[in-house]
Amino acid sequence: MSGTETATSGAHSTSGYVHPEVLVETSWVAEHLNDSSIRLIEADEDVLLYEIGHLPGAAKLDWHVDVQNPLPRDFIDQQSFEKLMSRWGISNDTTIVLYGDKNNWYACYSFWLFTMYGHQKMKIMNGGRQKWEAEGRQLTKDVPHFEPTTYHAQPMDESIRAFRDDVMSGLTDPNRRLIDVRSPQEYTGELIHMVNYPQHLQICRGTTPNLRGQRHRSRQGCRHLLSYWRAFCAYLVCADSFAWLSTCA
Repeated sequence: MSGTETATSGAHSTSGYVHPEVLVETSWVAEHLNDSSIRLIEADEDVLLYEIGHLPGAAKLDWHVDVQNPLPRDFIDQQSFEKLMSRWGISNDTTIVLYGDKNNWYACYSFWLFTMYGHQKMKIMNGGRQKWEAEGRQLTKDVPHFEPTTYHAQPMDESIRAFRDDVMSGLTDPNRRLIDVRSPQEYTGELIHMVNYPQHLQICRGTTPNLRGQRHRSRQGCRHLLSYWRAFCAYLVCADSFAWLSTCA
């Protein structure tokens, strides 16, 4: 089975999720390590983990450097994104499989960012790096070499991104809610990075995975977690401002 087909070999990927096609199991990834139509990308909060060992053939996404523009403190622009994809040997037809530490925290962040630039073929490895390691699967320190490609990104689609004014204008809207995915200490004010807003629900990012194997929560699990809020338009609030809801697949 090629990387362009729907992943069905991992049974858990295809049941209980709203978009099961987004997730692939570690077993599926292990079977496709040598598939030239697939590019594995490791995106970690701890950017030094890649050097300790990573999946064979995986590229390293350093979120400090690769996807941040330090001058406006924003994401890289369209041209820089095209150069990044070219550097990793990714074409518009490449299937990207993202994984990482901390319950795929920055892997899902990257999924959201890549979506804004229009990459269509993307998946998340369910369970992330932690599950791969727990299963005793192969890691390597070898850094792969990629032949540069020609990549064409679409202009950034900011319809899936909320800015400050969007949040502020929604504070008085009874149909909108903010979901805080920072740590409990940040939410209570023990660690101060940003204020708590009215109509504000806190869901710590560490509580979102299914604790058995650190796989992503099923549709039913997310519905239970968000049962009170599902009738509202929700904005996600985090010090890093990325899309936690992609973890609910």
